[in-house]
Amino acid sequence: MDNKVIAILGPTASGKTACALALAQQLPVEIISLDSALVYREMDIGTAKPSKAERASVPHHLIDIIDPVDSYSVAQFRESCLALVAQIQARGKLPLIVGGTMLYYKGLVDGLDDLPQADSAIRAELDEIAAREGVPALHARLALVDPITAARLPPNDSQRIQRALEIYQLSGQPMSQLLALRAAPELPFTLMPISLEPSERSVLHERIAQRFLAMLQDGPDGNLLDELEYLRRRPDIHPGLPSMRCVGYRQAWEYLDGRINLATLKEMGVIATRQLAKRQLTWLRAMPERSVVDCLAKDAPQQVWQLVQRALG
Repeated sequence: MDNKVIAILGPTASGKTACALALAQQLPVEIISLDSALVYREMDIGTAKPSKAERASVPHHLIDIIDPVDSYSVAQFRESCLALVAQIQARGKLPLIVGGTMLYYKGLVDGLDDLPQADSAIRAELDEIAAREGVPALHARLALVDPITAARLPPNDSQRIQRALEIYQLSGQPMSQLLALRAAPELPFTLMPISLEPSERSVLHERIAQRFLAMLQDGPDGNLLDELEYLRRRPDIHPGLPSMRCVGYRQAWEYLDGRINLATLKEMGVIATRQLAKRQLTWLRAMPERSVVDCLAKDAPQQVWQLVQRALG
């Protein structure tokens, strides 16, 4: 397969898993997950993790690899992904990178930044400002010193806003400027991205709503609330963890705390997931090298297969 790697990208609920599994029926592939939520064990329903049967039908990697109290960085993903690609190719199979965590994809393609390390004192100061004035106030501060980074971050993305401000305080330079100076590495393989994108965003929004509401309904393994209630029994699980800030879990935590009712949970969960999809599409549409397939087309898996055939020659 001439040292080629296929990436199936797309927003949440765009049918990436279905296309990947259909492709696995045509070619000897192994799937590398490009999803920052699927890395966590015991978080299956709220992450829409591929089923056990789906994972048994084709080898999957980077799923269920860490505990919810642990963290997993872009650097760890890149290192693991590069190693897995080499191993899969050595087995004579096609590596298939599948998911929608575009920060991971950017880290893989563009390499890792050489930004200042975290500073606990500055983070504590920024946490205090956020608690006192709100995260949007931090976003306004960021807009003054780094308007390029501020423009691409939602005003409530506390983690990334604080990181950008921390970098500015430590280096005296905007994060966007430091990143622009970085030279992209050369990957040891040819990466061919295929992007599943909706021709009608309203239809994708309806898919997102149906999927989130289904997560709240009882299934063979319970529902999202059951899953989170089980995790909350652990003394080391708290809402500040990256795992618990995943879309769906964050809103469900508020419901289980009694701060919102079920109707509000449903509304907030759907809105947050749609916002995630919007951010993913923004990332994707800035990639001119991608091949686009309408994720709403009935023959989307066949279109993906045709693109892969063409790419592999």
